Amino acid sequence: MANLLERLPSGSRIAVIRLRSLGDCVLTTPAVAMLKQHRPDLKISVIVEPRFAALFEHNPDVDEIRAGACSADLVLNFHGGTRSMLLTGACRAKLRAGFGHHRYGFIYTHKIPRAQEIFGVERPVHTAEHLASAMFWLGVPRAEIPRAKLFAGDMAGRAPYAVIHPFASAPEKTWPADRFIEIARRLTGLNSVFLAGPDDEAAPFESCEVWKNASLDRVKSLMAGASLFIGNDSGPAHIAAAFGVPVVAIFGSSDPVTWGPWRTESQVSRSPEGIGSISIHDVIAAIESLKVRV
Repeated sequence: MANLLERLPSGSRIAVIRLRSLGDCVLTTPAVAMLKQHRPDLKISVIVEPRFAALFEHNPDVDEIRAGACSADLVLNFHGGTRSMLLTGACRAKLRAGFGHHRYGFIYTHKIPRAQEIFGVERPVHTAEHLASAMFWLGVPRAEIPRAKLFAGDMAGRAPYAVIHPFASAPEKTWPADRFIEIARRLTGLNSVFLAGPDDEAAPFESCEVWKNASLDRVKSLMAGASLFIGNDSGPAHIAAAFGVPVVAIFGSSDPVTWGPWRTESQVSRSPEGIGSISIHDVIAAIESLKVRV
């Protein structure tokens, strides 16, 4: 372990670079929470793309949210792409850390080893574990990794509802639209709200309540008040999990060990034959196993 945190006097600033994606940003918050708990005297700046900045708003562990570089004593690059490397240099920090597998890692003064090496295991690790391992390596005492931490407004006054997110980043990760509609029809005691992004084709769901291109603030509030989340492996599933909402996640090509719902009651539906072979019965069984209160 590097124990870089021991070198930082009180009031030092750490810049955490977290560019893309929605799920990665959500799963960064447990690591930041552990850092702040261990060293509440440190100032933490999160450098994030503006479209994801709302994920860190109102978080007491974050002192500053930025779209660009800032002066820092230690910069921690959680992304590793070309732009994040430029930002790492632009922060002009004496200490610069990032994972050893990052391309152009020569810019780092300290390379963080694989999470498996830090944990002393050779099993696959969840993304939340991967990010938290960097904090342990920096000098945060080893502890249980908490749930992701998001903050939202109140959706009081709505009847109990489920949030359904039927979209994903690739066809092989997308369960058929008609099956989601049938799942919504079969839910007992819950209204259904379909969530769609600006580029998602929401026409198949026009007979249902659809929130299309809602702001992240509104999406957080919607998730926080939900009784159940059903959706493909995607960022909104991690938002739901951050609020402790029971999650049914339908997986295609991704590994649920790495990307499954973190620290919430959940069921994962997956088939070796691909996402299209997951039946409506499979997903209904997953929902029923959660025993959701309505």
